Amino acid sequence: MRFAVDTGGTFTDLVLEDNRGRLHMFKAPTTPQDPVEGILAAIESAAVALSTSTEDLLAQGELFIHGTTHATNAIVTGGTAKTAFLTTKGHPDILVLREGGRMEPFNFLVPFPKPYIPRALTYEVPERMGADGGVYEPLDEAGVLGIIEELKEKEVEAVAVSLLWSTVNPAHEIGVGRLLKKHLKGVPYTLSHVLNPILREYRRASSTCIDASLKPLMSRYIGGLQERLKAAGFGGRLLMLTSKGGVMDAGELAEAPIHSVGSGPSMAPIAGRHFSRADARAATAIVADTGGTTYDVSLVRRGEIPMSPETWLGQRYRGHILGFPSVDVKSIGAGGGSIAWVDEGGLLHVGPQSAGAEPGPACYGRGGARPTLTDASLVLGHIDPDYFLGGAMTLKPAEAEKAITRDVGEPLGLSLQEAASAILRLATENMVGAIEEITIHQGIDPRGAVLIGGGGAAGLNSVAIAKRLGCQGLVIPEVGAALSAAGAMMSDLHADYRSMFFTVTDRFDFKGANATLRTLGDRCRAFIKGPGKGAVESATEFYVEARYKHQIWEIDLGLPINRFRSKKDVERTRAAFDEVHEEVFAFRDPSSEVEFVGWRAVARCKLRKGRFGRLVREAIHETTLPKRREAYFAGKGLVNARVAAFDSMKAGEAMRGPAIIESPFTTVVIDPGARAERTRSGSLFITL
Repeated sequence: MRFAVDTGGTFTDLVLEDNRGRLHMFKAPTTPQDPVEGILAAIESAAVALSTSTEDLLAQGELFIHGTTHATNAIVTGGTAKTAFLTTKGHPDILVLREGGRMEPFNFLVPFPKPYIPRALTYEVPERMGADGGVYEPLDEAGVLGIIEELKEKEVEAVAVSLLWSTVNPAHEIGVGRLLKKHLKGVPYTLSHVLNPILREYRRASSTCIDASLKPLMSRYIGGLQERLKAAGFGGRLLMLTSKGGVMDAGELAEAPIHSVGSGPSMAPIAGRHFSRADARAATAIVADTGGTTYDVSLVRRGEIPMSPETWLGQRYRGHILGFPSVDVKSIGAGGGSIAWVDEGGLLHVGPQSAGAEPGPACYGRGGARPTLTDASLVLGHIDPDYFLGGAMTLKPAEAEKAITRDVGEPLGLSLQEAASAILRLATENMVGAIEEITIHQGIDPRGAVLIGGGGAAGLNSVAIAKRLGCQGLVIPEVGAALSAAGAMMSDLHADYRSMFFTVTDRFDFKGANATLRTLGDRCRAFIKGPGKGAVESATEFYVEARYKHQIWEIDLGLPINRFRSKKDVERTRAAFDEVHEEVFAFRDPSSEVEFVGWRAVARCKLRKGRFGRLVREAIHETTLPKRREAYFAGKGLVNARVAAFDSMKAGEAMRGPAIIESPFTTVVIDPGARAERTRSGSLFITL
């Protein structure tokens, strides 16, 4: 038995795969003050549905896969550890100067962004390593010991060490790490050459500082999760999601917690790729995960999930860069809990503020007084107040009506239903804008793609979004309400290793490049034989970061080989680079030599075999739905819409809009003119 849990801002999703390969899905409200409590509540719901105890259910568990926003939330709210930054003498401004980019170069009202670690906690280490690996200035250990004494006085909780050119020769960083371990006992530290051996100084330093600042927090969280799961009866293997679209052992993630930042959204495209193939046979898909707090969008192109080196916490250039390639996900503050409000100029806004899990939308009746997208859908008749979460939670329409009338209807002079419809339309436009950023703005025509709608709130307006974009169709998987958790169940155990070695195509260093690839390959094999032991399948993939001569930025290029044996191998790699460069930048330069800068190897271990299972209908959610109910649609007004249960529709059965398809976890609104059909895999495929 396997468990996959995704802790979101509003709900905690659980997908359980039983010993027969069947799937079970559950939701519980997220508990921000103690996320583990929400996880255990979801497991308790599963135990009740399966007529067993929590202890007996967990005791059957082989794997527990968990994704959390704990690290991201800590960074956003300033809840990370008090961290010191140690860098080479004469270079204390690495985190201040960054890379010089600006979003609005002529907006002088925007304050200069603060460094991730303040200058008051930045220390200059007396040493200097050259770009050739030679020692220009030896490490002054006495100077380091003096810094350590200051760290003790300031009671720092973590230390980040990023010295110049440590990626070429790490001797000085190793020396600093040895002194920290000996003289600053109990305080975790991160060395940049171990965590992220890349060329760019700011990115390497930023990732090192973020990682170090998360170590105390995530060690406590992961340790507490392990202890509480064990006490509840779980004796299997705990895996954690990463931002690269895979999983790591919990202990390894605690040693490099930066990989957990943005890990939850990275799973949705894993599931999206599966359902785009199974239900639409599409090579290009737009994957949208609509939660209670955020709207996360990503792509699948030619069956591959794009990775991005530009992953920022906060706004580009104004936030802090992770410094690692991760699944390319665009997130905006739009979801079922997004708050609708009218500004002083009389303009309606939806989000980015969210009612979250506590107090939640006004209709939850838990103290939330501001109108949200969920309130608007309830007022429009799209959500059944008595069938929310399969009847486990009863909504209060009167509270939703009061909030929308007070905060939107009266300020704008609109009727209740007009105000609710305006909220829904504006939320739709916000979501369309997010999708356009990763499609049209990158030269991708959304009309050639299928939209995958995931998340509990996806069904409320995904038909409208797909219609607005002109997509080929819309897929709502039966496990779509927990799309990220489903993706976690499909994901592979992985490890990513990096190394720097510079060479150029016209004077290619076969010996040096092959030695680098051999070392990376050995590390991957050790991982496969160690943490990956017992995997169903395993594979090693090699990549190189390449650029045309005199270019500043590199492109991540997959290598079709693991050794360079002749000039033909170099020519093949160079031709592949030209092709990728033209795809990304719309031109190629055959006359320029290609520089190879960084090398990467990824070990992937497949943990499950067989097809992804089908969802089982739980008896706890059995209820009788009305066959029709009044619902409001823009341009049509109130109509008598058909109502059907998602899991009662048979494969091949179709339904035309206006209609509403209900499940215990989501409501799918079929707009007039659209047609929904149940597929053999259990999804809804909707044509517009």
